[in-house]
Amino acid sequence: MATTSEDSSPFGGEDGWNGSTGRHWVEHEDRHDRMLTSLTTRLIQAADISAADRVLDVGCGCGETSRIAARNAPEGEVLGVDISEPILARARARAQQEGLSNLRFQRADAESVPLPKAHFDLAMSRFGVMFFNDPRAAFRNIAQALKPGGRLAFLCWQEALQNEHIVVPFSVLASYGALPDIGAPGAPGPFSLADPDRIRELLTQAGCGDIEIRPAQERLRVGSDVPDVLDYFRHHPAASGIVGGMDEATLSKALHDLEAAVRPFQTPDGVFLGSSAWLVTAGR
Repeated sequence: MATTSEDSSPFGGEDGWNGSTGRHWVEHEDRHDRMLTSLTTRLIQAADISAADRVLDVGCGCGETSRIAARNAPEGEVLGVDISEPILARARARAQQEGLSNLRFQRADAESVPLPKAHFDLAMSRFGVMFFNDPRAAFRNIAQALKPGGRLAFLCWQEALQNEHIVVPFSVLASYGALPDIGAPGAPGPFSLADPDRIRELLTQAGCGDIEIRPAQERLRVGSDVPDVLDYFRHHPAASGIVGGMDEATLSKALHDLEAAVRPFQTPDGVFLGSSAWLVTAGR
């Protein structure tokens, strides 16, 4: 992954993920896991984990998908890799609480870490493969770690404008100042794999076949109610640069505008915003 300063990018680079961005993800671990529940279910179904599988979880975050894989592969093993030590500390604690002895975590960049060749039955990722500085090298490295016939399954975001959970809050905040660059299509960032043709090219060059790229649209529960969602986006790493520079009057107006934008999405079960992802599967 690209190494950038914490201020220049809220999502890329070890500085951010080992600083405020990593702390944000740990603080909101439960929120994010609940937000992605329906997409996680799709990923696990596509991964088709067997009891004795050896699994590599790329960009494992706080470890929810790694723990699910470990429970589904009690006779196998799971390795979760991520570049964020604060996030991995939470992942290790969760795994220990559940007594998952077949699960371990490693601080590593899957783009460059030496992975055992032809070792894993499955490589999987829930929104962890979009941040590579050199995605060609990364997918080659991941693919060579798979056994012949091994499987790859991951989720990545479609373009930002197809994602209501991005457009609704950040279009409001952008009217008050320039948001940090969260990655143009093709550049390291959340939307670097928005183009399915690029995904197919990268995986083919890595030595993968049987590539399937399917759309996955789901409503994401961003928070319990409007005040909860306002607090979440107000402190989001992508908003901190704008919000931190506001005076009290400007902040009050921005939050008022944000509330007006979010309120139509309130339901009795929480605030739900739309999402569009790609569910990608392939084989070595």
